Amino acid sequence: MHKLIFALSKSAKLNWGLNHAALKTIYTGGILPLLLYGAPVWIKAIDKACYRLKLDRVQRLISIKIAKAYHTVSNEALCIITGLTPIAIKIEEAATLHQLTRGSRKEETMIDHDMGVKHWLHPAEMTTILKDKNEDTSTIQIFTDGSQSE
Repeated sequence: MHKLIFALSKSAKLNWGLNHAALKTIYTGGILPLLLYGAPVWIKAIDKACYRLKLDRVQRLISIKIAKAYHTVSNEALCIITGLTPIAIKIEEAATLHQLTRGSRKEETMIDHDMGVKHWLHPAEMTTILKDKNEDTSTIQIFTDGSQSE
């Protein structure tokens, strides 16, 4: 993994080479799937600091290249600058998704799915208006046209 990142660093210099978007695409499309491979099997291993540090080190190397930052920047700051989710959270997400979709757990769970625009509800159908029982006795007056007149 380190060899791949160092090979990328040759083409990701500060003033020339691959830009931020290209490096981020390489990370999310090539490096991250390698790191997440088999995550449901070894999810308990990231509880140990030595394994988590190895994963953090790999993400830190590529984050420094994406952000084109100094090596003294913290890992948390690099995640914010590059917009990448920390690797420990990505591993937990991958393991949870696998457990919900293909795992042995048979309980019903609500999962968000992508829907086409034609299946979206109209906003007027989604909004419910609650009316107060003491509507006539309220003292709040709202003027939407700026005239401050009834």
